[in-house]
Amino acid sequence: MANEKISHSRYRKYGEVQPCWKVGVFKIRLPFVHYAWSVPEMLQALFMCATCLGAIPVLTEVLGVEYGVALSMVIINGFFYNMHVLLGDPVVPGWITPAIPIVTAFLTDGYAIGPDRTHALIALQMEVGIIFLVFGITGIGSKVIDIVPNSVKAGVLMGGGLASVIGEFKEGGRFHIYPVAVTIGLLVAYFCLFSPQFAYFRKKNKVVNLLGKFGMLPAIIIAVIVGPIAGEIAIPTVEWWPLFKIPEFGNIFQQLTPFGIGFPSAATFIAAIPTAIVVYIIAFGDFVTSEALLHHADVARPDEVLEFDANRSNLISGIRNVAMSLCCPYTQMCGPLWAAVTAAVAQRYEEGPQAMESFYSGAGTFRWSTFVAVSLMPISSLLQPVLPVALSLTVLVQGFICTRLAMEMCEGDIDRGICGVMGAVLAIQGAAWGLAVGLILHFLLYFYSGKKAAAEEPVGIQD
Repeated sequence: MANEKISHSRYRKYGEVQPCWKVGVFKIRLPFVHYAWSVPEMLQALFMCATCLGAIPVLTEVLGVEYGVALSMVIINGFFYNMHVLLGDPVVPGWITPAIPIVTAFLTDGYAIGPDRTHALIALQMEVGIIFLVFGITGIGSKVIDIVPNSVKAGVLMGGGLASVIGEFKEGGRFHIYPVAVTIGLLVAYFCLFSPQFAYFRKKNKVVNLLGKFGMLPAIIIAVIVGPIAGEIAIPTVEWWPLFKIPEFGNIFQQLTPFGIGFPSAATFIAAIPTAIVVYIIAFGDFVTSEALLHHADVARPDEVLEFDANRSNLISGIRNVAMSLCCPYTQMCGPLWAAVTAAVAQRYEEGPQAMESFYSGAGTFRWSTFVAVSLMPISSLLQPVLPVALSLTVLVQGFICTRLAMEMCEGDIDRGICGVMGAVLAIQGAAWGLAVGLILHFLLYFYSGKKAAAEEPVGIQD
């Protein structure tokens, strides 16, 4: 159906870009006005918001805020998520997840909990936002994406994927705390998202096909059920009233904003610069992943043209980070991509217009729905015990996606070798080391010959 030259959309003609209101580089799209509402993504968001709520334990521990304030911060961050699809970026945005340990270490190792630590977070997130803005405004963002060799792009993806998996399975990782819930949930997630056998079952059975429309939702529901049975998580207590959580703007203003506690000192801004650069380097991998995911989806669906602009994505990410640093500094930072959910949306989108009218339908519906869902007290209270497991599942799905895309991007044996070595170094030593190793290997191995010629020749140990 995806290849039929008949428009299945009430909004656009076959082979065109989804309609919008153009405002400079931005392309404004509103639900129901420019794209259809997607019920499967809405239902998936009701449970997948558990990952968004997974920020609460980190916020309470690192910043010392109460649960209600942390939940309020999640709601505010959820509102800013909608900026991407609203302004023309066809992705489901998320955190800069691999950077969370780096950000946490920077804050906890150098600053006492309280205003000092909050000042450090404000400075760090503001600088990360400024870097995004500079790359977007100058146009460097898209140029970097084009200039960086495929082997290095693949290495960034591989490193992000390996770091995600290693972080969950290493000693002290969430797998060792919730082994049964994570194992069963992960098997369900991988099978529903990536198994050709499951895709075959979907074609043969309407119930299985319905289940497959909800992406990671079955895995989260299984974790909610299995966790208490295994004794790994508490049985949830649902709070029915108040129905919606009204953010505690007053407490946030007084405790967390530079207008309430003062702006960071110059020394704090200077100290945050190296960490801000590393955080952006890590976020660079999200632009590579976005480009790869959307290219794959665009090829599969000739009825709609998907436009990914790295400059625009940089600008939106920059606006989010600067805005959050001023009103609600966030330890997870504001990243340009939630890879696991974007891949789930892309997977269903590739089934054809009958499954999803436009990519913006899936991505936009999901993000507006998570914003509402994290505000619903029955939902947030139901999911509170399972938050760490949900976070673990989405990180491990992201690991699978990143490693798969990395190998697809490689054009030959040399690329694959560079990708593997660079990925391992990045996962173990950090983003700066990984990029340095990848670039050095690329120029060393491709210096004397054209990349295309070298990639076509087999590489191996001679007999």
